[in-house]
Amino acid sequence: MIITVIFDMDGVIVDTEPVHRYAYYQHFDELNIQVAETIFTTFTGYSTRNTYQKLKDLFPIDAEVEDLIQRKRTLFNDAFDRKEDLYLIEGVEPLIQDLHRNGMQLIVASSAAKVTIERVFNRFNLHQYFTHIVSGEDFPNSKPHPAIFEYAVSLSTTPRENCIVIEDSTNGIKAAKAAGIFCVGYKSENSKLQDLSLADAIVESFNILNFERISKY
Repeated sequence: MIITVIFDMDGVIVDTEPVHRYAYYQHFDELNIQVAETIFTTFTGYSTRNTYQKLKDLFPIDAEVEDLIQRKRTLFNDAFDRKEDLYLIEGVEPLIQDLHRNGMQLIVASSAAKVTIERVFNRFNLHQYFTHIVSGEDFPNSKPHPAIFEYAVSLSTTPRENCIVIEDSTNGIKAAKAAGIFCVGYKSENSKLQDLSLADAIVESFNILNFERISKY
């Protein structure tokens, strides 16, 4: 029986991907680099640090990674604060509430920076449901490396076989499977370029998920 549900954040709980994309491409313009969509898509699930490390391998960028991270974070925060039409993914809040009400442990394991996760959780009052928040900035390797999920499992009150991960990206699903955790792939408009085929189950709406169904995975 599933006891612990580990959620990705971007694209699963809240759709901040367009805000991240806007901030990144603003920064790309400042850096005078042209990042093709095919390249940018491969960064989904990466931490900001790993994204810029990869970009420095691909493009002539002289700035230090830490400076790049801080500039992108500023651009993101400015856009986040201005964006009034930012909502939780449809159906995810009732699902979170249902799981929490029925005693499941909920953990977030997101590639986002801690400050970004905090902004989202404070805006939507999500702290009350989750026992732990795990940020990708604490790990040298981003998803698809399994480290973030292995650590999330170590925080769980139950063995690995009683945990599941909900993810929407190719890299996230690969990370969950590499960590040996059952993975539900969330297929949305924003994940249409992502390969979810390695997921153990795929859903197109959170409205079909609830405590009873998840507990039987």
